[in-house]
Amino acid sequence: MKHNFRILIGVLAIALPMSINAQVKPVKPNQEPKQAKVEKVDKEKLEKEKLEKQERREKQKGGLEMPRISGFVQGMYQANLSDEGELKDNTLRMRRVRLSVDGNLSKTVSYKIQGDFTRSPMLVDAFIKYKPCREFAIQVGQFKTPFTIESPINPVNLEIFDYGEAVQQLGGYKDVCGVGALGRDLGVMATGSLFPVEGEEGYKYSIVDYSIGVFNGNGANQLDNNNRKDIVGRLEVHPGLKALTLSGSYYYGMYRNTTVEDEIAANGVARGKTVFPNGVRNRWAAGIQYNDDKLVLRGEYISGQTDCKIGGLDEQGDALILDQILNSKGYYAVAGYNFAIGKDKSQRLMPVLRYEHFDQVNSALLENTNWYTVGINYWPLKSVNCKLDYSLIQKEAGGNSHRVVAMVSYKF
Repeated sequence: MKHNFRILIGVLAIALPMSINAQVKPVKPNQEPKQAKVEKVDKEKLEKEKLEKQERREKQKGGLEMPRISGFVQGMYQANLSDEGELKDNTLRMRRVRLSVDGNLSKTVSYKIQGDFTRSPMLVDAFIKYKPCREFAIQVGQFKTPFTIESPINPVNLEIFDYGEAVQQLGGYKDVCGVGALGRDLGVMATGSLFPVEGEEGYKYSIVDYSIGVFNGNGANQLDNNNRKDIVGRLEVHPGLKALTLSGSYYYGMYRNTTVEDEIAANGVARGKTVFPNGVRNRWAAGIQYNDDKLVLRGEYISGQTDCKIGGLDEQGDALILDQILNSKGYYAVAGYNFAIGKDKSQRLMPVLRYEHFDQVNSALLENTNWYTVGINYWPLKSVNCKLDYSLIQKEAGGNSHRVVAMVSYKF
């Protein structure tokens, strides 16, 4: 009996550890309870937010926020071909090289300085802005004038490689009067957003956005050379949809080109030649845009009146300089759709179409030009954009031509 009891004790001594080992299995890392995983994620999120707050506090010194540095670089290839397809010219070049510094001096005061280094250092933007509330802000310095829907768009985000011809010719980029550049000027401007629309998460958008300013009227990096100031304003309405914009702009001003004035004083004006020494420069624009980050539709009509002088002859055959008003008009329509592509749908591909018309002298059909452009706009990364555009250029006087442009942009 005693012998059997010893055997039983021995068997239990061996079996008990084996039973415990069989029941208590090690928990693998990927088999943690769901609740533990959630708690771990929440803890990591809180630690990350705490770290970000600490970094923001470290960046601020006495209410001053450390400056933010950003910019973009655009390189492009352009080829121009005859109607028969013969290559006329082609070139590689840097289109824009921009570097910006911006930041907040306080909760209501911000600033921005931007330069371009394509050829030589040039100041693009330099302004300080005071914004006490959503309904009103005022900024002073050099910046884009509030004219047209398209002009405020960052060049990297344009659907086609550059702004439309009407926007450039009448919006202060390569103006018909020869004064102005970059669509910018020196001045003071008031802006604001009225009639806010609230959603479940708070403020969504405002029904009305306004901008109105007083400018030198002589373009970027130029002092005023007449005793008049130009007034420029834009009103945008979003009727029921944030993505929908109805826009109206007006430019009322005077220009003066001293180089042309000196040339006229020295040599007069050749017969039939049009020159732009000084005078009225008035423009207006009306447009509509729908942009929900996928579908983009935009169109504008732009008109301008510009004083000019034309060389002629009087009844005796002597040279005569006539005062004239150059009536210009143009319009464009652009359409594109963003497709999300790639494994994680982070890449974007936009096929785009644009039609343009510009008439520098709307009483003379020989000046009319049409552009038909088809392109591909591709974002492989959030910081990289690639564009490929083909344009058929038709002059109503005859002599069609073709243009191919490839552009790569990198922003940081």
